[in-house]
Amino acid sequence: MNGLRKALEAFVTVLLETLWSKRRILEVYVNTAQMGPRIFGVGAAARIFFGTTPDRLTKRQAALLAAVLPNPHRFSAAKPSPYVKKRAA
Repeated sequence: MNGLRKALEAFVTVLLETLWSKRRILEVYVNTAQMGPRIFGVGAAARIFFGTTPDRLTKRQAALLAAVLPNPHRFSAAKPSPYVKKRAA
């Protein structure tokens, strides 16, 4: 069953990369990615962590949000650890 799931994921990946631009793929990803506990998408993260909208994020705030993406359960954009600060820089 695991092999079937991986094959389906590979097919969908190739299909998306064929039909969508890299910009569109990234846009969909950041609008659905989990950015913290029960926080999905950059819009929700911008509002909750920084009290603003995505188009008004500073470069630093946007970098902090990107820096937590490997593991939003472990890292926080609201209370960035030295590791997250370094990644954001």
